[in-house]
Amino acid sequence: QVQLVESGGGLVQPGGSLRLSCAASGFTLDYYAIGWFRQAPGKEREGVACISSNDGSTYYADSIISRDNAKNTVDLQMNSLKTEDTAVYYCHPEGVRAADFLPYGGLWGQGTLVTVSA
Repeated sequence: QVQLVESGGGLVQPGGSLRLSCAASGFTLDYYAIGWFRQAPGKEREGVACISSNDGSTYYADSIISRDNAKNTVDLQMNSLKTEDTAVYYCHPEGVRAADFLPYGGLWGQGTLVTVSA
């Protein structure tokens, strides 16, 4: 019933941009802090950015995280992409309220693949 779906990944040239989207069903995203994570080939999953439950947007490096509460989504706009940014990107609730999802075993989905290559 509850689910997170990531989209917007693809192949991009170094220095290019992508906008990733995290869409929720079965619950309302604006109640939670939302983190973006990535897992590169041969490496463990790592956190890359987070937006609090009270923020409309947050900057980090050359990227910005934003909410669209009407669409129940959280986006990650990534600019000046490098080959080292190649990974599968995931979104997931953060903070103490994320305990709401323990009975579900978390909401880790399929993610969306970002490939930065010339």
